[in-house]
Amino acid sequence: MDETQWLSADERAAWLRLVAVVELLPGVLDGQLRRTSGLTHFEYLVMAMLSEAPERVMRMTALAQCTNATLPRLSHVVRRLEERGLVERRPCPDDGRATDAHLTADGWETVVAAAPGHVETVRRHVLDPLTPTQVQRLHEIGDALLRELDPGGRLAVLYDPDPRA
Repeated sequence: MDETQWLSADERAAWLRLVAVVELLPGVLDGQLRRTSGLTHFEYLVMAMLSEAPERVMRMTALAQCTNATLPRLSHVVRRLEERGLVERRPCPDDGRATDAHLTADGWETVVAAAPGHVETVRRHVLDPLTPTQVQRLHEIGDALLRELDPGGRLAVLYDPDPRA
């Protein structure tokens, strides 16, 4: 039987800080978006992905993949966004079995209006407390962790702003 390799004091300290960030940051992002835009962070993410897609359209399966959502969860969220007139679902013209999600004009206006406050929150709580060197290290740390957590690159659209890289 293998022996457990317990965390060193430094590893434990780093791990506990990461856990604290992972627990606190979603509430900060979600709270700001709810207060200023009436959106959850996940709704914003869905709309942001659509806003960056060609013609603001994505297949539901691709949208689920790049937002790390199950199809049932995504379908539920898209239904709520449809009820608000922010997203529409349409049959995929290339594949009658698939469904496309389309960001409406109102959805575009909503995500454009929400983006500055979201970016300000990200800057305030994540980037501004760090030096430029620490931001670069955070990037490198994120890449290292994602190679392990997302080896297939399903979420690459979220963390690779330059698809040529």
